[in-house]
Amino acid sequence: MNVIIANQYRDALATLEIDVIKKLEGEFSVEEIIETFKNFFFQRMILDITALKNGKDIKTLQKLSLALDVDKLILLLDNSPEVTSPEFLSDLISMRIYNFTMNIEGVNYLYNNPNSYRDVAQYHQLDTNHDATYGASEPTQTVVYQQSSTARVIGLKNVTDGAGSTTLAYIMKKQLERNYSVVALELDKRDFMYFSDKDMISISSAELGNYIAKYSSKDVIIVDINGKSTGENFINEILYLIEPSKLKLNQLLARNPRILSNYKGKKIVLNKSLLSSHDVLDFEYETNSKIFYSLPPLYDQENNNRSLDGLLAKLGFVKQNSGETEEKKGILGMFKQ
Repeated sequence: MNVIIANQYRDALATLEIDVIKKLEGEFSVEEIIETFKNFFFQRMILDITALKNGKDIKTLQKLSLALDVDKLILLLDNSPEVTSPEFLSDLISMRIYNFTMNIEGVNYLYNNPNSYRDVAQYHQLDTNHDATYGASEPTQTVVYQQSSTARVIGLKNVTDGAGSTTLAYIMKKQLERNYSVVALELDKRDFMYFSDKDMISISSAELGNYIAKYSSKDVIIVDINGKSTGENFINEILYLIEPSKLKLNQLLARNPRILSNYKGKKIVLNKSLLSSHDVLDFEYETNSKIFYSLPPLYDQENNNRSLDGLLAKLGFVKQNSGETEEKKGILGMFKQ
């Protein structure tokens, strides 16, 4: 079910053919909105920016982004120069507010086809001085990966049986190494040998710390944890993979009906997923969980798996331009034709 907060665009928003569980009309402070919805479960929040007091001040939206799940937010902007400026749009993206538009058609589109970073990256101004306006005490939510002398260690762990951590490690390594130096490690198995890649190494769990130290000069180390818990203290972040088929989910829940509650606040990735964006919202509602990303089935012999770029961008790896260009029709109604 969805939430609508409307003011000047209330008539236009009333034409949306969606299920609405709660609707507010008028002008509200960001504190009032946060207090009303911080413990309120909804699938989408459609926010008319004129309904938000001081909504044209980017710091107001920053407060909102820190308190609520911005992946569920669709922001309907007005035509004012303040909110259509390149700086304002770039700031929205820095806060991971990717779903914004200037007309009701755009709202309809984004409801069924939510943006990823890749869809709005052209509006993002990666300028250090501009980003610094937030100040050290108010960090934004999006972190763009910066190369350093210490490798970023990313683990892949199957939650459902056979969720694809090994193949995903291989495809992720191939896609990342177009722009970064990468090595992949797998724990306590020997499946990497079938990929015939010298930078994919099979080790025991006990050796993980030594190998991470050995390859610390790399940009990225991918670790296929399989289903194990050992070695997690060496890993910066873990993607928990769920194959959302009926068979796999029922097998998982039969073992422990409350198992998904163990992953609350963690990065759950639906792997080999054919769910639509609406299906993902239903999955979140039914399981009371938050999905970090829904990844379709990938072809492991593809040289350039562009379908993976959205997940990599969300992880902060924005340097994934292969030189090919793709255009999205109408640019979501962002600018009038």
